[in-house]
Order: sequence, then C-alpha cells, then structure tokens
Amino acid sequence: MVPLFDLKEQHSAIASELSAAFERVLQSGQFILGKEVAEFEAAVAVLTGTRHAIGISSGTDAILLALMALGIGQGDQVLCPSFTFFATAGCVARVGATPVFVDSLADSFNIDIADAARRITSKTKAIIPVHLFGQMADMNGVRELARAHKLAVIEDAAQALGSLFEGKAAGSLGDFGTFSFFPTKNLGALGDAGLLVTNNDELAEQARLLRNHGAERQYFHKSIGGNFRLDGLQAAFLNVKLAHLASYTKKRRANAAFYSKSLANADGIALPSERPRYFHIWNQYTIRVRAEQRDELRQFLTERGIGSAIYYPVPLHKQECFEALVKQTSLPVAEKLARESLSLPIYPELTRDQLKLVVESVSEFTVKRLLRLKANSPQNA
Repeated sequence: MVPLFDLKEQHSAIASELSAAFERVLQSGQFILGKEVAEFEAAVAVLTGTRHAIGISSGTDAILLALMALGIGQGDQVLCPSFTFFATAGCVARVGATPVFVDSLADSFNIDIADAARRITSKTKAIIPVHLFGQMADMNGVRELARAHKLAVIEDAAQALGSLFEGKAAGSLGDFGTFSFFPTKNLGALGDAGLLVTNNDELAEQARLLRNHGAERQYFHKSIGGNFRLDGLQAAFLNVKLAHLASYTKKRRANAAFYSKSLANADGIALPSERPRYFHIWNQYTIRVRAEQRDELRQFLTERGIGSAIYYPVPLHKQECFEALVKQTSLPVAEKLARESLSLPIYPELTRDQLKLVVESVSEFTVKRLLRLKANSPQNA
C-alpha cells in the first residue's frame, strides 16, 4: 500500500523522455563518457557552484578516486563517522589507509566534530564528513578542524545533492565532494553512477587522469588509476531526471513537513529536523524509536503494508571486517542510533492518503504502546 520506494511511478511519468534519451545514446554510439556525460558534468557543476564535476562509475568509486587523487594511502589515517553506509570507510581501507571511526550527533545523525578532534594523531591526513539522510554536516566545524591540522576534506554527499549549508551547496566546501546516483537516491540513475566535484584545478586534473587508468591518451599511462568512467547512457538518463530534481525536492520537503507536523505529539518518537541555516533535501525521513520498540514498530508497519528501513543496523566500528582496528572503540551515540533509527517512506510521488496512512499507523502504534505501559504500571498491578 505504501512502499518505501516506488521508482516505477517516477519513471512512468517521464517514460517518453527516458526512451528518447536511450535512443539518442544508441544512435550516437558513445556508450562510455562522451557528450551526455560532459553535459551532465556541466549541469552539476552549476548546481553545486563548483569549477569541476567529473562523472564516475558509482558513488563508492567517487570516494575511492578522491582518496587516490589526494595521495591517501598506506600508513595514513582518515576520520569518518561510524554511523553511515559501509563505502565511506571501506574505500579508506581499500587504498591502504586506516579509517578512524568518529561518533555522531543524535539530533542530526552527522559527524561529531568534537569527537573527531579527540581522535587526531600525527598520522591523520583527511576527514570525511557524511551529509547523512540529506542534511549537511557542520562544515564550518569540519573546515576549521581541517585547517588547524592540515587535513584534506572529502564531503561524502551521496545522499545530499541539492542540500545547502549557509547557502553553500553540498560538495562545494571540501577538497572533493562525492555523489551517488544509486537508483533510490533523490536523483537516481537507472543503474550505478556517481560524480566527483572540486574547485581545485590540479585535483580535478589528477582525478580525470586516474578515472581512466591513469592515461592521458590511449595506451600511454602516467599513473596507476582505475576504470571509474561513467556510462553515457546513465548520464543521459540523469540529464532527463536532473530537470525534475527541483520538483522532486519540493515534494520531499512537503512530505517531511507533513510527517513532522502530524507526528509532533507521538509518544516515544523522536523526529528528525532541519537545523537553522541548513536546507534539507530529505533523502530519508528517519525517526528514532526506543530500541526495545523499534523492531516492533517496523513489524507493525509491515503488517499494514507500509515499507520502512533501518539505516544502519550495525555501526561501522562494530563490523566484523574492522574488528582488528577498533577493539577498544566505544561510540555510544552511533550505537544508540543503530538501535533506534527507522526510516519512513518519503519519495516524491507519495499521495496525501498514503502519507496519512503512515501517520495513522505510527500514531496507532504509539497509543497502543502507551496503553500497554499504563496497564503494566505498578499502580495497576
């Protein structure tokens, strides 16, 4: 009745445009990079207010390429939040560096700058703030910390294309900004796709070189890079959808406002919020529910045909593959968020009736829970 995502509805509304884009690429014969990629790069550079936008094969590869272009590698340490998707830290490990996990802020889900400062050592070379769920991290704090310790800054903006902090776009405030266009993102491709932005001419040149096996011209390699090129077909689809992004964002913001107003008095539910001086694009609408109730609420919603998701059930410092790095690490907020977070449907095509059903179901659960608590209270024993 209310899926977590419904891409079929979004794509059916622009099916003729997507079909025309497919035919255009088919006729052009430019299937990797090419004109469509260049047009998409130029449009995102304008949107983000950056000098360079570089189409990449995926959001994960965008992070990996940023680290490579900055020369991060063996023996280096990189600060990153533990409460985020695996790719952020996974890419750090892939270049031979060590991810140093940082706690998060409970009210924004984003990186705790004070905790990051406590974890800096002589080996720390970079920090990766993640703009989680569509709201930017405190980039003033990140940049101040980076300047004080001469750290590179990679903004992981995979979920935040179009979000703003003090009027500045996500991705534009670090040495690099990385984006993902995984199909379920606020701007989604019809497969894997990503992008890198920067205002640094030298870093842009290095990233473009490494994107294509370190070759300036075919078969002549200056560096050891990788195959991080964006497909022309995905860029063509993204060019179509980019024209609708402002409309998608407006609807997401309206859906979030409806939830926040309608659930303001729901007992036992902590709602997300848009912080002052920020522009939230609501890639996810993530509530927090007491740990002992979160899974019960999710099951309650499932039984009523309402989709939901847990982003993320296990923080990165608790992942098996990082056990050797973080045996002594305790990040209480990240661990609490992993136990309490639950994301509700927020996609642009939700109808008012669907939104009302979500609100009514969450409210019904909280009322039933409250009645159960009262029935089990000592005075009623």
